[in-house]
Amino acid sequence: MSGLKILLLGKGGQVGWELQRALAPLGDVVGLDHDSTELHGDFSRPERLSETVAAVRPDIIVNAAAHTAVDKAESEPDLARAINATAPAVLARCAAETGAWLVHYSTDYVFDGSGDQPRSEDAPTGPLSVYGQTKLEGEDAIRASGCRHLILRTSWVYAARGGNFAKTMLRLAAERERLTVIDDQIGAPTGADLLADLTAQMLRTAVAQPDLDLSGTYHAVAGGQTSWHGYASFVVEQARRLGRELKVQAIDPVPTTAFPTPAKRPLNSRLATTKLQATFGLRLPPWQQGVERMLTEILG
Repeated sequence: MSGLKILLLGKGGQVGWELQRALAPLGDVVGLDHDSTELHGDFSRPERLSETVAAVRPDIIVNAAAHTAVDKAESEPDLARAINATAPAVLARCAAETGAWLVHYSTDYVFDGSGDQPRSEDAPTGPLSVYGQTKLEGEDAIRASGCRHLILRTSWVYAARGGNFAKTMLRLAAERERLTVIDDQIGAPTGADLLADLTAQMLRTAVAQPDLDLSGTYHAVAGGQTSWHGYASFVVEQARRLGRELKVQAIDPVPTTAFPTPAKRPLNSRLATTKLQATFGLRLPPWQQGVERMLTEILG
């Protein structure tokens, strides 16, 4: 295990930053970002990624890069497709040729958000946006390549580092007496640190047991569910418990239609994680646990 070489792409993003820590015990991690100079890591020029893979010769490729600006993707579909679909296809082809494992992160946005039940991995897809469509195309290309892969679909990702929904709510709660937050989108806030730790655990198992066919798509989200309104209410409640003085007196629930956006959001972002937990023997902790820890870190 210690002799593994791991190529990590998108090392500067929320998940990529945590992956630098989580993957380190597995082997030698070569981390790249879009502005890396010695080796090419810019997904807007996906054709050059094969040069990088050839130079590094990794046993594992972990792709944490993505075009995640959901609304912006509507006006720049070609760029979103290059980063979310074409680049993963190049990596998958390289992995298939060399026998490397490929880890790739996808999203609940590949579904149409209908109904009120958690989606399983084999549920019909139906993206509502350019972002969702290009992420689905990336998934399909990886599966079609025949490479050994772990595709982790997740939702509502946050991290203590950088901007996130909780920090925005805390800032607004300190400035205003009333907030309005969407209450008809349901999902599970999922920490980048949890995703990184799951990735390392899954890779450890997959590499150690090559005879098992662990390749596939897995849903990877924190346990439980909430709305953005419920999430905001929890953040404010915990911040006050940690001693933060806030001006807000009420958080009013409103439907998605109250905040029109260029890209349509799925209302139901529930993802069933039974497959991941059963296959790898892992437990997905409740979403509140991770959010509470993140708040303690940023408010401590």
